[in-house]
Amino acid sequence: MAQTDLHKKLHAFIEKGISELTIPEAPESLYKPYSYTMGLGGKRIRPYLVLLSCGLCGGIIEEALPSALAVEILHNFTLVHDDIMDSADTRRGQPSVFKKWDQNIAILSGDVMFADAFKQLEFYGREDSFSKKDYAEIHSTFISATITLCEGQALDMDFVERERVDHNEYVEMIKGKTSALLACSLKMGAISAHASENQISSLFNLGMEMGIAFQIQDDLLDAIADPEKFGKKVCGDIYEGKKTYLTILALERANKQQSQKIETVLAANSPTQHDVEDVLQLMKDLNVISDIKKEVDLHYSNAINSLDLFRDSDYKQELKNLLIFLKNRDH
Repeated sequence: MAQTDLHKKLHAFIEKGISELTIPEAPESLYKPYSYTMGLGGKRIRPYLVLLSCGLCGGIIEEALPSALAVEILHNFTLVHDDIMDSADTRRGQPSVFKKWDQNIAILSGDVMFADAFKQLEFYGREDSFSKKDYAEIHSTFISATITLCEGQALDMDFVERERVDHNEYVEMIKGKTSALLACSLKMGAISAHASENQISSLFNLGMEMGIAFQIQDDLLDAIADPEKFGKKVCGDIYEGKKTYLTILALERANKQQSQKIETVLAANSPTQHDVEDVLQLMKDLNVISDIKKEVDLHYSNAINSLDLFRDSDYKQELKNLLIFLKNRDH
Protein backbone atom coordinates (compact mmCIF):
# COMPACT_ATOMS: atom_id res chain seq x y z
CA MET A 1 0.00 0.00 0.00
CA ALA A 2 1.42 3.36 -1.08
CA GLN A 3 2.20 5.64 1.84
CA THR A 4 0.47 8.99 1.50
CA ASP A 5 1.54 12.15 3.31
CA LEU A 6 -1.34 11.62 5.74
CA HIS A 7 -0.24 8.03 6.42
CA LYS A 8 3.32 9.19 7.14
CA LYS A 9 2.11 12.07 9.32
CA LEU A 10 -0.15 9.90 11.49
CA HIS A 11 2.40 7.12 11.92
CA ALA A 12 5.09 9.65 12.86
CA PHE A 13 2.67 11.10 15.42
CA ILE A 14 2.03 7.63 16.86
CA GLU A 15 5.74 6.78 17.10
CA LYS A 16 6.42 10.12 18.79
CA GLY A 17 3.66 9.41 21.31
CA ILE A 18 5.07 5.95 22.05
CA SER A 19 8.61 7.32 22.44
CA GLU A 20 7.31 9.88 24.96
CA LEU A 21 5.47 7.37 27.15
CA THR A 22 6.39 7.82 30.80
CA ILE A 23 7.80 4.40 31.67
CA PRO A 24 9.72 4.34 34.99
CA GLU A 25 13.25 2.91 35.08
CA ALA A 26 12.85 0.98 38.33
CA PRO A 27 12.26 -1.72 39.16
CA GLU A 28 14.12 -2.60 35.98
CA SER A 29 12.76 -6.16 35.86
CA LEU A 30 9.22 -4.73 35.61
CA TYR A 31 9.65 -1.81 33.26
CA LYS A 32 12.53 -2.75 30.95
CA PRO A 33 10.49 -5.54 29.29
CA TYR A 34 7.67 -3.00 28.83
CA SER A 35 10.01 -0.56 27.04
CA TYR A 36 11.52 -3.43 25.07
CA THR A 37 8.10 -4.61 23.86
CA MET A 38 6.92 -1.16 22.77
CA GLY A 39 10.22 -0.66 20.95
CA LEU A 40 9.83 -3.78 18.80
CA GLY A 41 7.72 -1.85 16.31
CA GLY A 42 4.89 -3.44 14.38
CA LYS A 43 2.29 -2.13 11.96
CA ARG A 44 0.60 0.11 14.59
CA ILE A 45 -2.69 -0.52 12.76
CA ARG A 46 -4.90 -0.06 15.84
CA PRO A 47 -3.62 3.39 16.89
CA TYR A 48 -3.65 4.35 13.22
CA LEU A 49 -7.36 3.47 13.07
CA VAL A 50 -8.02 5.59 16.17
CA LEU A 51 -6.47 8.65 14.53
CA LEU A 52 -8.11 8.01 11.14
CA SER A 53 -11.50 7.70 12.83
CA CYS A 54 -11.00 10.92 14.77
CA GLY A 55 -9.98 12.82 11.64
CA LEU A 56 -12.83 11.30 9.65
CA CYS A 57 -15.29 12.67 12.23
CA GLY A 58 -13.71 16.13 12.18
CA GLY A 59 -11.95 15.83 15.54
CA ILE A 60 -8.64 17.12 16.88
CA ILE A 61 -6.02 14.42 16.31
CA GLU A 62 -4.07 15.33 19.45
CA GLU A 63 -7.15 14.55 21.55
CA ALA A 64 -7.31 11.02 20.10
CA LEU A 65 -3.66 10.21 20.91
CA PRO A 66 -4.34 8.91 24.47
CA SER A 67 -6.86 6.44 23.01
CA ALA A 68 -4.38 5.46 20.31
CA LEU A 69 -1.68 4.80 22.91
CA ALA A 70 -4.12 2.87 25.10
CA VAL A 71 -5.10 0.43 22.35
CA GLU A 72 -1.49 -0.07 21.24
CA ILE A 73 -0.27 -0.75 24.80
CA LEU A 74 -3.17 -3.15 25.35
CA HIS A 75 -2.44 -4.94 22.07
CA ASN A 76 1.21 -5.37 23.01
CA PHE A 77 0.24 -6.60 26.46
CA THR A 78 -1.81 -9.36 24.82
CA LEU A 79 1.21 -10.33 22.70
CA VAL A 80 3.44 -10.66 25.77
CA HIS A 81 0.96 -13.03 27.39
CA ASP A 82 0.14 -14.81 24.09
CA ASP A 83 3.82 -15.68 23.66
CA ILE A 84 3.79 -17.36 27.06
CA MET A 85 0.67 -19.37 26.23
CA ASP A 86 2.03 -20.33 22.79
CA SER A 87 5.61 -20.92 24.03
CA ALA A 88 6.73 -18.58 21.23
CA ASP A 89 10.46 -17.89 21.36
CA THR A 90 10.37 -14.85 19.07
CA ARG A 91 8.22 -11.82 18.43
CA ARG A 92 8.80 -9.55 15.41
CA GLY A 93 12.12 -11.25 14.76
CA GLN A 94 13.43 -10.71 18.29
CA PRO A 95 13.35 -12.86 21.46
CA SER A 96 9.94 -12.76 23.15
CA VAL A 97 9.81 -11.24 26.63
CA PHE A 98 9.44 -14.57 28.44
CA LYS A 99 12.36 -15.97 26.43
CA LYS A 100 14.62 -12.93 26.97
CA TRP A 101 13.79 -12.71 30.69
CA ASP A 102 11.52 -15.42 32.13
CA GLN A 103 7.87 -16.33 32.42
CA ASN A 104 7.23 -14.62 35.76
CA ILE A 105 8.74 -11.36 34.57
CA ALA A 106 6.72 -11.54 31.34
CA ILE A 107 3.48 -12.03 33.28
CA LEU A 108 4.19 -9.17 35.68
CA SER A 109 5.45 -6.81 32.98
CA GLY A 110 2.38 -7.59 30.91
CA ASP A 111 0.22 -6.79 33.92
CA VAL A 112 1.75 -3.33 34.31
CA MET A 113 1.24 -2.69 30.60
CA PHE A 114 -2.42 -3.60 31.03
CA ALA A 115 -2.74 -1.09 33.86
CA ASP A 116 -0.86 1.62 31.98
CA ALA A 117 -3.15 1.20 28.97
CA PHE A 118 -6.08 2.26 31.15
CA LYS A 119 -4.01 5.06 32.68
CA GLN A 120 -3.73 6.73 29.25
CA LEU A 121 -7.47 7.33 29.33
CA GLU A 122 -7.23 9.61 32.39
CA PHE A 123 -6.71 12.40 29.86
CA TYR A 124 -10.44 12.38 29.06
CA GLY A 125 -11.34 12.81 32.72
CA ARG A 126 -9.09 15.87 33.06
CA GLU A 127 -9.87 17.81 29.88
CA ASP A 128 -12.75 20.29 29.97
CA SER A 129 -13.63 19.52 26.34
CA PHE A 130 -14.82 16.04 27.40
CA SER A 131 -17.92 15.51 29.51
CA LYS A 132 -18.34 12.85 32.18
CA LYS A 133 -20.48 10.97 29.62
CA ASP A 134 -17.63 11.06 27.06
CA TYR A 135 -15.15 9.82 29.66
CA ALA A 136 -17.49 7.02 30.75
CA GLU A 137 -18.19 5.98 27.16
CA ILE A 138 -14.50 5.78 26.26
CA HIS A 139 -13.80 3.73 29.39
CA SER A 140 -16.79 1.47 28.77
CA THR A 141 -15.73 0.89 25.15
CA PHE A 142 -12.19 0.00 26.18
CA ILE A 143 -13.32 -2.31 29.01
CA SER A 144 -15.85 -4.11 26.80
CA ALA A 145 -13.24 -4.67 24.09
CA THR A 146 -10.77 -6.02 26.65
CA ILE A 147 -13.30 -8.49 28.03
CA THR A 148 -14.38 -9.57 24.53
CA LEU A 149 -10.73 -9.99 23.55
CA CYS A 150 -10.15 -12.34 26.50
CA GLU A 151 -13.32 -14.27 25.67
CA GLY A 152 -12.12 -14.72 22.09
CA GLN A 153 -8.76 -16.03 23.29
CA ALA A 154 -10.50 -18.43 25.68
CA LEU A 155 -12.72 -19.76 22.87
CA ASP A 156 -9.67 -20.26 20.66
CA MET A 157 -8.02 -22.31 23.42
CA ASP A 158 -11.22 -24.30 24.00
CA PHE A 159 -11.46 -25.16 20.31
CA VAL A 160 -8.10 -26.95 20.44
CA GLU A 161 -9.54 -29.54 22.84
CA ARG A 162 -12.81 -30.07 20.97
CA GLU A 163 -13.36 -32.55 18.17
CA ARG A 164 -15.81 -30.34 16.26
CA VAL A 165 -16.43 -26.59 16.14
CA ASP A 166 -19.40 -24.93 14.43
CA HIS A 167 -18.50 -22.25 11.86
CA ASN A 168 -20.71 -19.72 13.70
CA GLU A 169 -18.74 -20.39 16.89
CA TYR A 170 -15.54 -19.78 14.96
CA VAL A 171 -16.81 -16.41 13.75
CA GLU A 172 -17.69 -15.49 17.35
CA MET A 173 -14.12 -16.32 18.32
CA ILE A 174 -12.83 -14.05 15.55
CA LYS A 175 -15.09 -11.23 16.73
CA GLY A 176 -13.41 -11.46 20.11
CA LYS A 177 -9.82 -12.22 19.22
CA THR A 178 -9.45 -10.01 16.13
CA SER A 179 -12.43 -7.69 15.57
CA ALA A 180 -12.98 -6.39 19.10
CA LEU A 181 -9.89 -4.19 19.35
CA LEU A 182 -10.19 -2.95 15.75
CA ALA A 183 -13.80 -1.91 16.37
CA CYS A 184 -12.82 -0.42 19.73
CA SER A 185 -10.06 1.64 18.07
CA LEU A 186 -12.43 3.14 15.52
CA LYS A 187 -15.13 3.80 18.12
CA MET A 188 -12.75 5.49 20.56
CA GLY A 189 -11.42 7.72 17.79
CA ALA A 190 -14.97 8.74 16.94
CA ILE A 191 -15.88 9.43 20.58
CA SER A 192 -12.76 11.57 21.00
CA ALA A 193 -14.01 13.62 18.01
CA HIS A 194 -17.45 14.09 19.63
CA ALA A 195 -19.03 12.21 16.70
CA SER A 196 -22.74 11.46 16.37
CA GLU A 197 -24.20 8.15 17.53
CA ASN A 198 -24.70 7.09 13.89
CA GLN A 199 -21.07 7.83 13.07
CA ILE A 200 -19.83 5.95 16.14
CA SER A 201 -22.02 2.95 15.34
CA SER A 202 -20.95 2.88 11.67
CA LEU A 203 -17.27 2.92 12.55
CA PHE A 204 -17.69 0.24 15.20
CA ASN A 205 -19.43 -1.98 12.63
CA LEU A 206 -16.67 -1.24 10.13
CA GLY A 207 -14.12 -2.56 12.61
CA MET A 208 -16.10 -5.72 13.28
CA GLU A 209 -16.50 -6.48 9.57
CA MET A 210 -12.85 -5.69 8.92
CA GLY A 211 -11.67 -8.09 11.63
CA ILE A 212 -13.87 -10.97 10.46
CA ALA A 213 -12.79 -10.48 6.85
CA PHE A 214 -9.11 -10.28 7.75
CA GLN A 215 -9.03 -13.48 9.83
CA ILE A 216 -11.10 -15.57 7.43
CA GLN A 217 -8.90 -14.26 4.62
CA ASP A 218 -5.81 -15.31 6.58
CA ASP A 219 -7.19 -18.84 6.85
CA LEU A 220 -7.91 -18.83 3.12
CA LEU A 221 -4.50 -17.50 2.08
CA ASP A 222 -2.80 -20.21 4.12
CA ALA A 223 -4.30 -22.70 1.67
CA ILE A 224 -4.19 -20.90 -1.67
CA ALA A 225 -1.50 -18.20 -1.57
CA ASP A 226 1.52 -18.14 -3.86
CA PRO A 227 4.30 -19.82 -1.81
CA GLU A 228 6.91 -17.28 -2.95
CA LYS A 229 4.78 -14.34 -1.81
CA PHE A 230 3.31 -16.00 1.29
CA GLY A 231 6.66 -16.42 3.00
CA LYS A 232 5.72 -19.66 4.77
CA LYS A 233 4.55 -23.15 3.97
CA VAL A 234 1.26 -23.16 2.05
CA CYS A 235 -1.41 -25.33 3.70
CA GLY A 236 0.59 -25.05 6.92
CA ASP A 237 -2.64 -25.07 8.93
CA ILE A 238 -3.60 -28.45 7.44
CA TYR A 239 -0.13 -29.86 8.07
CA GLU A 240 -0.39 -28.69 11.69
CA GLY A 241 -3.94 -30.01 12.13
CA LYS A 242 -5.39 -26.60 13.03
CA LYS A 243 -9.09 -25.83 13.13
CA THR A 244 -9.63 -23.03 10.64
CA TYR A 245 -12.66 -21.63 8.88
CA LEU A 246 -11.80 -23.83 5.89
CA THR A 247 -11.51 -27.12 7.77
CA ILE A 248 -14.61 -26.37 9.86
CA LEU A 249 -16.77 -25.63 6.80
CA ALA A 250 -15.34 -28.63 4.94
CA LEU A 251 -16.27 -30.98 7.79
CA GLU A 252 -19.76 -29.50 8.00
CA ARG A 253 -20.34 -30.15 4.29
CA ALA A 254 -18.50 -33.46 3.89
CA ASN A 255 -20.10 -36.89 3.73
CA LYS A 256 -18.93 -39.63 6.10
CA GLN A 257 -16.10 -40.83 3.87
CA GLN A 258 -14.87 -37.31 3.17
CA SER A 259 -15.04 -36.41 6.88
CA GLN A 260 -12.94 -39.43 7.80
CA LYS A 261 -10.32 -38.42 5.24
CA ILE A 262 -10.13 -34.83 6.51
CA GLU A 263 -10.05 -35.84 10.17
CA THR A 264 -7.36 -38.48 9.57
CA VAL A 265 -5.07 -35.99 7.84
CA LEU A 266 -5.63 -33.29 10.48
CA ALA A 267 -4.87 -35.79 13.27
CA ALA A 268 -1.67 -37.10 11.65
CA ASN A 269 1.63 -36.02 13.19
CA SER A 270 3.32 -35.74 9.79
CA PRO A 271 0.80 -35.89 6.95
CA THR A 272 2.19 -36.42 3.48
CA GLN A 273 2.01 -33.74 0.82
CA HIS A 274 -0.30 -36.01 -1.16
CA ASP A 275 -2.75 -36.29 1.77
CA VAL A 276 -2.73 -32.53 2.32
CA GLU A 277 -3.38 -31.94 -1.37
CA ASP A 278 -6.29 -34.40 -1.18
CA VAL A 279 -7.85 -32.37 1.66
CA LEU A 280 -7.35 -29.14 -0.29
CA GLN A 281 -9.04 -30.70 -3.33
CA LEU A 282 -11.95 -31.81 -1.14
CA MET A 283 -12.32 -28.22 0.05
CA LYS A 284 -12.53 -27.09 -3.57
CA ASP A 285 -14.99 -29.84 -4.48
CA LEU A 286 -17.22 -28.86 -1.54
CA ASN A 287 -17.12 -25.19 -2.72
CA VAL A 288 -15.46 -24.19 0.55
CA ILE A 289 -12.72 -22.15 -1.18
CA SER A 290 -15.05 -20.33 -3.57
CA ASP A 291 -17.68 -19.61 -0.91
CA ILE A 292 -15.12 -18.26 1.55
CA LYS A 293 -13.73 -15.95 -1.14
CA LYS A 294 -17.24 -14.56 -1.57
CA GLU A 295 -17.66 -14.22 2.20
CA VAL A 296 -14.38 -12.32 2.55
CA ASP A 297 -15.44 -9.95 -0.24
CA LEU A 298 -18.83 -9.42 1.42
CA HIS A 299 -17.34 -8.50 4.81
CA TYR A 300 -14.87 -6.07 3.23
CA SER A 301 -17.67 -4.56 1.11
CA ASN A 302 -19.78 -4.11 4.25
CA ALA A 303 -16.84 -2.35 5.90
CA ILE A 304 -16.31 -0.04 2.93
CA ASN A 305 -20.04 0.73 2.74
CA SER A 306 -19.92 1.88 6.37
CA LEU A 307 -18.03 4.92 5.11
CA ASP A 308 -20.98 6.14 3.01
CA LEU A 309 -22.24 8.11 6.02
CA PHE A 310 -19.15 10.36 6.02
CA ARG A 311 -18.29 13.33 3.84
CA ASP A 312 -15.33 13.04 1.49
CA SER A 313 -11.96 13.81 3.06
CA ASP A 314 -8.36 12.61 3.06
CA TYR A 315 -9.18 10.55 6.16
CA LYS A 316 -12.09 8.81 4.43
CA GLN A 317 -9.98 8.05 1.37
CA GLU A 318 -7.13 6.75 3.51
CA LEU A 319 -9.42 4.37 5.39
CA LYS A 320 -11.09 3.25 2.16
CA ASN A 321 -7.69 2.64 0.54
CA LEU A 322 -6.63 0.54 3.53
CA LEU A 323 -9.73 -1.65 3.24
CA ILE A 324 -9.30 -2.07 -0.53
CA PHE A 325 -5.63 -2.95 -0.02
CA LEU A 326 -6.51 -5.59 2.56
CA LYS A 327 -9.32 -6.95 0.39
CA ASN A 328 -6.95 -7.41 -2.55
CA ARG A 329 -3.96 -8.80 -0.64
CA ASP A 330 -2.63 -12.14 -1.85
CA HIS A 331 -0.24 -13.00 0.96
